[in-house]
Amino acid sequence: MEKRKRILLAKPGLDAHDMGIKLIARALKDAGAEVVYGGIYVTPEEITKTALEEDVDILGLSFHSSTHLVEATKIMKLLREKDRDDLTVVVGGCIPLEDVSDLKKMGVREVFGSGSSLDDIVDFMIQ
Repeated sequence: MEKRKRILLAKPGLDAHDMGIKLIARALKDAGAEVVYGGIYVTPEEITKTALEEDVDILGLSFHSSTHLVEATKIMKLLREKDRDDLTVVVGGCIPLEDVSDLKKMGVREVFGSGSSLDDIVDFMIQ
């Protein structure tokens, strides 16, 4: 039997717009994933700690504010320090197109901006 994907979803920083991430969490659960919801207002340190403690396969970060580059940089650095730079990190939300390449250069595996298909997000994270 194939192992179910364990996915941590979280909203770093002071961003409280969580309807999208909750919708994605529900869709992932319906698709058979085991979802850990890290919540809103969480720090990079809290997210990294939870990802390690929960032994997740994927870390999904959602941003509605303009802090995605700063927060993702901190999280990727913390994961490297904990020897978990192999963890698949996905970023979604209001991400300007010009920032996608910077996110991918720091190790983010995929970026799903506003208007991304829910099916595409689920397919990528469940594959």
